[in-house]
Amino acid sequence: MSTRIQLSPALPGAFKELRAADQTVAKAAADAGLDQGLLELVRIRASQLNGCAFCLDAHARDAREAGESDRRIVMLAAWWETKLYTEQERAALALTDAMTRLAQTQDVPDEVYEQATAVFTEQQYAAIAWAIALINTLNRLGVTSRKDLPEAGW
Repeated sequence: MSTRIQLSPALPGAFKELRAADQTVAKAAADAGLDQGLLELVRIRASQLNGCAFCLDAHARDAREAGESDRRIVMLAAWWETKLYTEQERAALALTDAMTRLAQTQDVPDEVYEQATAVFTEQQYAAIAWAIALINTLNRLGVTSRKDLPEAGW
């Protein structure tokens, strides 16, 4: 594979602003009563769909540090086929799939929206949707840059 320009360090101010937005969303999620582990599941799932190895590695590590099991992390690739996830997690993962696939679907189906808003408050829903949008942005930067994995794995 060819070496590519690394977009995050090429425009550090923009990357810093994305990181600040991510911290704002994480705080809003926590303030709304959402668990850090749920955000990590969403970040992993979007990264799977987008094929971002760097983000998959980082967020799988973060999920494990937040207490997530290896089994639940691995099974995210087929989350809808298992009973390993709560109703809230299933709603967040369905929303992640829909928002991440907008280029193909052109919409978040009403049933996905209704499933999410049935189990999340408005503040929780907003935090999750923002988290999904941000990880999709970061995935696009990582994939376009072919960002290398860190030397040390988890």
